[in-house]
Amino acid sequence: MAEARPKWELLPDPEVQERSFTIISVDDHLTEPSDVFEKRFPARLRDRAPKMVVQDDGAEAWVYKDRIYADTGLSVVAGRPKAEWTDDILNLDEMRRACWDVDQRVLDMDADGIWASLCFPSGAWGFTGRVLSLNKDDEVGVAAIRAWNSWMIEEWYGAHPERFIPMQLPLLKDPKMAADEIRANAELGFTSVSFMESPHLLKLPPITDRAHWEPFFKACEETGTVISLHTGASGFTLQGSPGTGLNTQVTMFPGSAFCAAVDWVWAGIPARYPDLKIALSEGGIGWVPMALDRLDYVTEHSAGSAAGASWTYDITPREALQRNFYFCMLDDPSTLEQRHLIGVDHILFETDYPHADSTWPHSQDLLRKRFGSLPFEEASLIAGGNAARIFRHPLPTAADWPTVITDPAVLATPAA
Repeated sequence: MAEARPKWELLPDPEVQERSFTIISVDDHLTEPSDVFEKRFPARLRDRAPKMVVQDDGAEAWVYKDRIYADTGLSVVAGRPKAEWTDDILNLDEMRRACWDVDQRVLDMDADGIWASLCFPSGAWGFTGRVLSLNKDDEVGVAAIRAWNSWMIEEWYGAHPERFIPMQLPLLKDPKMAADEIRANAELGFTSVSFMESPHLLKLPPITDRAHWEPFFKACEETGTVISLHTGASGFTLQGSPGTGLNTQVTMFPGSAFCAAVDWVWAGIPARYPDLKIALSEGGIGWVPMALDRLDYVTEHSAGSAAGASWTYDITPREALQRNFYFCMLDDPSTLEQRHLIGVDHILFETDYPHADSTWPHSQDLLRKRFGSLPFEEASLIAGGNAARIFRHPLPTAADWPTVITDPAVLATPAA
């Protein structure tokens, strides 16, 4: 018999925020309900589908590939008192229902003034679903990815299509098959795909292997499918010294985005695929001005053929970063003054619900505070207009979202 679990208390529902901006969050997360996989697996493979089980200590976890997988409690802290934040596994009934119930998620979005959301999978599977895809049994890995994607389009996005940006998980082992999936899923309505910044860390060919990854990148470009690169999607983030805690790693997240962007730029990916759009989730924007300066400096100095890194494209590395990449901010107040250098039309916003980093349920208050001195048109682009454009997601009409404040005089006074 499972051990008794400690009793956890959730905070009362937050008050509904006054809406000043139409916010689209391009980095949120969900917890998969227990019935996601089995009912979508082919019957002959169903015994190998991920299954949720209750362990001896009472914790719910997934069994897949004869191993146990679970997310940590810090990934589902929304609505919990900080004193009760824990890295232990939380069961579905111990977290805010909106973590896994799409109808409740929309209510939490309403409370925070979030018009639409792009949701990555739970940490159990990795942000690209790499645990699902990289199965020694290729047939099972493909079935797992297809099951998650069909659940996303049919039940999560499908329940409220105006409120979610449908993002798919990729098939990682075979780029040609992955490209076919991208095209088929584009027909179903998917506008984004999660991908890893450093595939070589997963013992896959590196992004510098042009022939290997070309079918995938070409399919994304042709279909307008935005590549959502989440920090840590390859299972690695920058680390501190031995013995340092999670705070060190989380503080370094923007450094991981910097590394990924520079790596992809010098690999020539944006230069070869001019219409490809790459959104760097949970990377912030503070590092971008430095990266632009550094790309220029290296181009002028050490990037010659003698260094083995000659640049033969018709745009500069700096231009490649500015053209193809989109930079996602949680809260970067010191860098907003550099927004024109970065590109006002290339900055996106994220709430990271329901993680410990999340701005929920105070996102509108935060943007009023940060954007109070910005022209309303620019603030609106960053809050949601840019995301609506690149992910091809409709913005609400006045009837859909009736309380949006557009009077610049109202926004000129930042919240306390």
